[in-house]
Amino acid sequence: MAKRNKITIVGSGNVGATAAHWAVTKELGDVVLIDIIDGIPQGKGLDLFESTPIEGSDCRVLGTNDYKDTANSDVVVITAGSPRKPGMSRDDLLNINVKIVKAVTEQVAKYSPNSILVIVSNPLDAMAYVAQKVSGFPKNRVVGMAGVLDTARFRTFIADALNVSVKDVSTLVLGGHGDEMVPFPRLTTVGGVPLTELMPKDKIEKLVDRARKGGGEIVNLLKTGSAFYAPGAAAIEMVEAILKDKKRILPCAAYLEGQYGAKGIYLGVPVILGANGVEKVIELKLNEEEKAALNKSIQAVQELISKIQL
Repeated sequence: MAKRNKITIVGSGNVGATAAHWAVTKELGDVVLIDIIDGIPQGKGLDLFESTPIEGSDCRVLGTNDYKDTANSDVVVITAGSPRKPGMSRDDLLNINVKIVKAVTEQVAKYSPNSILVIVSNPLDAMAYVAQKVSGFPKNRVVGMAGVLDTARFRTFIADALNVSVKDVSTLVLGGHGDEMVPFPRLTTVGGVPLTELMPKDKIEKLVDRARKGGGEIVNLLKTGSAFYAPGAAAIEMVEAILKDKKRILPCAAYLEGQYGAKGIYLGVPVILGANGVEKVIELKLNEEEKAALNKSIQAVQELISKIQL
């Protein structure tokens, strides 16, 4: 008999709890919600478990403070960390979250040594790097979630502006997850038609800018906390690609060894995501403008990573 997949989600704040919700709705497997705060994962986990008869989803949901309960997970989503507060940059979070992600990764690697890690904690590219170094897992088994979210934001704004289905908008956002992210209008199509044929350049630029600042826009509106519905959904899209071996081409933060001129860092690039995690990094031919933008992003990530003390 096939056993159910096991998904652990570390951190049961808004992003973690919402990711758990999406995972259960898609019936991807049993979910363990873990957090250091007593009662929060247990309460949210039980509430979610009680929704399964309504959804018709046969998934068990367990909330816990004990990493023993996470043993033998197939995929572990790490959302733990301090969220951004208004006026805070993702870099301000660096030192606080390095400690948190390091502690979490040590526990996860101990109890689920064969798992694939999907990192959501910010600053994203740096935290994926920390998780890979601390776990000692091969690079394909540690991947960061950013590009799927940034791309979803860009797709949302394009579909809204053109009044078309979001399903028909295909695009890529590469680079570090931050203000240096690089949307690619040249590679953006709507139902196979290039975006550049459907929209003037100045309008595209406005949407690019909004996608870049998408996270900050929500932080400013909420005033306390940051986005969670779309980040949760984006993480679970990646989890689904891994658990169902979908071989999806998705923009993810992957460890680079010379691709795009970057070495020894995590950066958002198109990858094939399947049962082995990052199965391939796809290297695109970039024009000069795109290269310059991506290099700026690479420098920003390298700078962050150089500040990390493990």
